[in-house]
Amino acid sequence: MNSDRARRALLSTVVLALPLAACASTADKPATASKKAPPVRYARDPYPSTYHAYPGAPTLLRNATIFDGEGGRIDGGEVLFADGKVVAVGQTVDAPAGATVIDGQGKYVTPGIVDIHSHLGDYPTPSVQAHSDGNEATGPITADVWAEHSVWPQDPGFGRALANGGVTTLQVLPGSANLMGGRSVVLKNVYARTMQAMKFPGAPYGLKMACGENPKRVYGSKNREPSTRMGNVAVDRQTWAKAATYKRKWDKYEAEGGDPPDRDIGMDTLRGVLSGEILVQNHCYRADEMAIVLDMAREFGYRVTAFHHAVEAYKIADLLKGSGTCAAVWADWYGFKMESYDGIGENLAILENAGACAMIHSDDENGIQRLNQEVAKVLSSARHSGIRISDAAAWKWLALGPAKALGIDALTGSLKPGKMADVVLWNGNPFSVYTRPEKVWVDGALLYDANDPKRRPVSDFELGQPGSGDVK
Repeated sequence: MNSDRARRALLSTVVLALPLAACASTADKPATASKKAPPVRYARDPYPSTYHAYPGAPTLLRNATIFDGEGGRIDGGEVLFADGKVVAVGQTVDAPAGATVIDGQGKYVTPGIVDIHSHLGDYPTPSVQAHSDGNEATGPITADVWAEHSVWPQDPGFGRALANGGVTTLQVLPGSANLMGGRSVVLKNVYARTMQAMKFPGAPYGLKMACGENPKRVYGSKNREPSTRMGNVAVDRQTWAKAATYKRKWDKYEAEGGDPPDRDIGMDTLRGVLSGEILVQNHCYRADEMAIVLDMAREFGYRVTAFHHAVEAYKIADLLKGSGTCAAVWADWYGFKMESYDGIGENLAILENAGACAMIHSDDENGIQRLNQEVAKVLSSARHSGIRISDAAAWKWLALGPAKALGIDALTGSLKPGKMADVVLWNGNPFSVYTRPEKVWVDGALLYDANDPKRRPVSDFELGQPGSGDVK
């Protein structure tokens, strides 16, 4: 009997001890062993804009012909801007007390010109090897380079574009030696000590791509891929496939945390394209190649924002319209290499007539000073061919069109209340070869006045060099 009680007591002790032991075992495990580290996003814009508008004064331009940039024309109209913004546009506008009033009799007022394709700052003047910083021609894929890191704010070309061409905004792109040449940057055309102080606030980045003769010539001469057009597409596709994998890894990490994937600066740019944050600006001449690029974009899930140069765009106006892809073209450059052989003066007008997105561009430090005249040449070719496009409608090719293709049309590109007061007063019809900008405002600040030597742009580089531009 006593032995049975002893056995029962011992069994109770063992049963009670089991849960206590289990609790002790659980308590010894680290509480956070299965938790993932929270995700940390890398900086999407590590070189942010420090742009601040120069001070301006409330200004009323009156009794002038106005192209509002959206196809509208007002004869003998008025434009009021203050605090850096367009306030009102119309036949008559009430101006606040103390506003500067400028009579525009016989003159024209337009939005400032936006050049979607420039290399100013990356290929500055004087054009010497020490200044040649636009092409990182050391590999066909250099998506890791950023044009802004080559921009030289002292380039005299910026001031010439402002004073001679009325250009208030421009996109600076890497060159076209590479299939993927790197990121572009959008700048306000103002005097500044740093690139960041010119950088257009909030403008999306672009990815410069190129197809056709340039990449195959540059790398074929080095006896490496690509040396053919099929090689161009093959390298592009392989790179986009890698970019898609990179994007999946980073998307998963940023959603779930854990160990971050290895960073690749070039792949960051391509991930931005695949995510819709970075706009593809594609150098391409031939219609057949543009069609192939559009197919490749569909294959990998990105969008071509604009084809640049696009000498044969008129042949595929319907394809461009259907894909929502713009064409940035010249007026009449053609024939200087085989892929530009089929250029025609009506290219831009045919695209407009077909309802496609189209615009003028420069790609040249001299051409940027007369983009208004380039559009005049297009209008002449169009009208000779029976295509009727009004002068006011054509101004969209110079400002609102490129602003849309840069993702900044809500901010600039037309004379609409609330937009940046980027304004040019021309001393005559801007489609005449005899006309020049008389005054240019950027964000409502008067930065150029043909009648005031103190308001003529001179870069630091030109100071003390009267023969090079210092006219003070």
